[in-house]
Amino acid sequence: MRKISRRAFIRLCAGIGVTAGLTAVLGPRLLDVLADSDNPPVLWLQGAGCTGCTISTLNGVEPAVEKVLQKVISLEYHPTLMAAAGGSALKHLFETAAAHPDGFYLVVEGGVPTAAGGSYCTVGRLDGRHVTALEALQRVGNSARAVLATGSCAAYGGISAAHPNVAGVVGVGTVVEDAPVINIPNCPAHPDRLLGTLVYLLDYNVLPELDQFGRPVMFYGRTVHEECPRRRDYQHGRFARVIGEPGCLYQLGCKGHQAHVDCPERRWNGGTNWCVAAGAPCMACSEPGFPDAFSPFYAVSEAPPEGQIRLRRRGS
Repeated sequence: MRKISRRAFIRLCAGIGVTAGLTAVLGPRLLDVLADSDNPPVLWLQGAGCTGCTISTLNGVEPAVEKVLQKVISLEYHPTLMAAAGGSALKHLFETAAAHPDGFYLVVEGGVPTAAGGSYCTVGRLDGRHVTALEALQRVGNSARAVLATGSCAAYGGISAAHPNVAGVVGVGTVVEDAPVINIPNCPAHPDRLLGTLVYLLDYNVLPELDQFGRPVMFYGRTVHEECPRRRDYQHGRFARVIGEPGCLYQLGCKGHQAHVDCPERRWNGGTNWCVAAGAPCMACSEPGFPDAFSPFYAVSEAPPEGQIRLRRRGS
């Protein structure tokens, strides 16, 4: 496949919607990127979370995950997918990081508990003692070429950091200070955004443009409200009264005007559907502060973003 410019690549990532899934285009591109290159080691740490981002990644349509693992990257450590366990696995994690200074990528899924020395989340035992997710991240994160904080928990703390947050969970960027951190939020992370960011890093060897919250602008540059298919209903004051009705979901708590992400075009599960199309309000899971900052989910939280308009319920 012919190499494309960085500008064209960004337009490709930002412009592809349900008519041509990103993975369908970038899948072959990813295989081509590394056809004549050494496979870069990839380490995948899991902290405080539900493993949902791993499941989401495994649901990527094209290329299939086995192609990525066998032909594209050298996934040296993944607690869910690897056969090894215990001290031998952790030893391999640290040895791989030490053998490739500034030459590996680290993917982190889940938040990082910091209270009580990080003891609320351990990733295994090594040399007769427990190793916490905090310690593992501190030992390998700062020497990575780049750290991809995948999912809202890893990016900003997410559900794992919700009140009262007794474990002191924080996002990856709070712990990693000496390596670039790219935040790829949403609950869970979308495989297109993770794959697209990885291809960009491998192909151009520079960071993509990031917004003020460390997110790739090519995926997080517009709000859900801007591209929402129900925006016309909003502009004409047609609001749903209950979940399942036609009309804008703003009065039912939709936070799409605060959420910066391309879900209306990207959708989920190979372009099948997304929250608002399924009749559920956007909960702004792409944003720092989720979920507490956007609760309650089913109540209007602030003034309309397009100025005061006459609120007319459908049928009135």
